[in-house]
Amino acid sequence: MEKIDSHRRKLLLLGSAAVGISCLPHFAQASLSTSRPRILTLNNINTGESLKAEFFNGKTYNPSELARLNHFFRDYRAEKIHAIDPHLFDHIYRLQVMLETRKPIQLVSGFRSIATNNHLRGRSAHSGVAKHSYHTLGQAMDFHIEGIALSNVRKAALKMNAGGVGYYPKSNFVHIDTGPVRHWS
Repeated sequence: MEKIDSHRRKLLLLGSAAVGISCLPHFAQASLSTSRPRILTLNNINTGESLKAEFFNGKTYNPSELARLNHFFRDYRAEKIHAIDPHLFDHIYRLQVMLETRKPIQLVSGFRSIATNNHLRGRSAHSGVAKHSYHTLGQAMDFHIEGIALSNVRKAALKMNAGGVGYYPKSNFVHIDTGPVRHWS
């Protein structure tokens, strides 16, 4: 009887530990599944603009903040604004949580009109600008995060497994998009 009680205690302890561990959500996942506000702080390296936006209020996306972000992510060359996929903002927010930073996102490129995209493709010395770029759909961004090694940003983005991830260390940016999961260097 004493042997059975000993096994029973061990089984209860192990079961309790397993339940306890399973109740501890991964920090990055919890950040998107809980009802807390999502705030981004960004700098646009091309226009010199800075923006702090609470794009998700804990329950829904905030339309006025999304409009501000759409303007911030505009094609500054052509002065064209396009609706940016809100999930792109979720991705960058999640990256900041994973990297445990509140440092500003340094936006290199957001939305690009087809004309701007074609112009960049024409002058590009390599095939770094895709003909059918997710930038032209408002579903991509190129960026780096102040004070975070670019290689660590890339690793975190790959770990999310949530869209395209391009790595451009010579140009000092990582590309993420809300398209299919894939990656390149």
